[in-house]
Amino acid sequence: MELDPVVISRIQFAFVVSFHAIFPVFTIGLASYLALVYGMAFKTDNPKWERLGAFWTQVFAVVFGMGVVSGIVMSFQFGTNWSNFALATANFLGPVLSYEVVTAFFLEAAFLGILLFGRGKVPNGVHFFAACMVSFGTFISSFWILSANSWMHTPAGVEVIDGIYRVVDWQAAIFNDSFWYRFSHMALASFLTGGFVVAGVSAWFLIKKHDMQLHRKSLSMTLWLLLFLTPLQVFVGDLHGLNTLEHQPTKVAAMEGNWETRAGAPLLLFAIPDQENQTNHFEVKIPKLASYVLTHDWDGVVPGIKEKPPELQPNVPVVFWAFRVMVVMGLLMVLVAFTGLLLRRKRAYMHKRWYLQTLRVMTITPFIAVLSGWIVTEVGRAPYLVYEQMTHAEAVTPSLTGGMALFTLIGYMLVYACVFIAGLYYLTRVLQKGTEVPDHVNDEQHRPKRPLSAADVSFD
Repeated sequence: MELDPVVISRIQFAFVVSFHAIFPVFTIGLASYLALVYGMAFKTDNPKWERLGAFWTQVFAVVFGMGVVSGIVMSFQFGTNWSNFALATANFLGPVLSYEVVTAFFLEAAFLGILLFGRGKVPNGVHFFAACMVSFGTFISSFWILSANSWMHTPAGVEVIDGIYRVVDWQAAIFNDSFWYRFSHMALASFLTGGFVVAGVSAWFLIKKHDMQLHRKSLSMTLWLLLFLTPLQVFVGDLHGLNTLEHQPTKVAAMEGNWETRAGAPLLLFAIPDQENQTNHFEVKIPKLASYVLTHDWDGVVPGIKEKPPELQPNVPVVFWAFRVMVVMGLLMVLVAFTGLLLRRKRAYMHKRWYLQTLRVMTITPFIAVLSGWIVTEVGRAPYLVYEQMTHAEAVTPSLTGGMALFTLIGYMLVYACVFIAGLYYLTRVLQKGTEVPDHVNDEQHRPKRPLSAADVSFD
């Protein structure tokens, strides 16, 4: 059986990106949390904030390292597997990806060194500034990466001359029509990922009765954040969906499992899409709700998948189910966040074991939501790499064979398995150690420079 190099290359890139994505989406949110914690340490001079920051800095360092190692190979795949695409888009993607390295990665790496090794050696203000710069660097990185990815979905600011994309308007290319929606959606997803991981780990420590006062404060802060962010993400996701409907209607049709263009389209809660026969089986639906959600009109017209011929349609079952997984994960996060609000009375959220266990389980949900959302975004664009301009078949390296792509895919899987096992081992060590007091941040030895107020001392 002959292996299709396009299919194998897509699987290979999907594997690498999926593995890599779970790390930056966590570190972006965690970096902002660290900036907040070190800011409180600087403001109050309370060593408990310093201990909390020291613990999460160790987690951040391990995850950041795994993200760097797993992400390096992605740029090389443009040349090895997608050389036609790399050549055609180099005038835009080359500079943008270089800007990400120069403006973001160097900034993060330099100040991460201060964050890791400067504790107790530099003034608290400098340490706080380093945390802010690391956080700022993560957002600069996501800015450039999402600009590049959004351009592939909504190309703008370029003209094609002899098969090469020439940039004629950098502002239009960088700030393309879908950029701000994707950037906002991913930024909130990063905050939610970091928030639920911090909440889940804090809940675990409370169940173990480890450093109760410290982790009660950590959990309380995080639940307030999640209460605000979860409904905001639903709102931004709705705006993103409307933008996608405007620019990629076939993707939205696949998300909804809507084969025929029609007014008053129902919302499918369950269905089994049959792409071969261009229909659904076993539909469970709510009349007209899809039209209202997508157009804010009960009789609004929703595009159908059949608007495109079968060879230009995405994989409908994959997009359909990945979208529903993302939505379910999002609704669960909203539910858990608002449950925390209901349990605020008498601080019951700190004592109800079932809720603490729920928070532990919820640490995985934002990662599932991010990965399923990425599947919707990328598989829903198929068969195009640059939407409606360059297909995967046109973008692949001409001399690449399916066997070569499969060989490298297996190699990546083996190497990434080692990276994951090593990272998981060190993360386990950090979690087992907990928030023990480092020698230079001992609560008894550390003397604040000014008297602590009641607000500074209280961690309940």
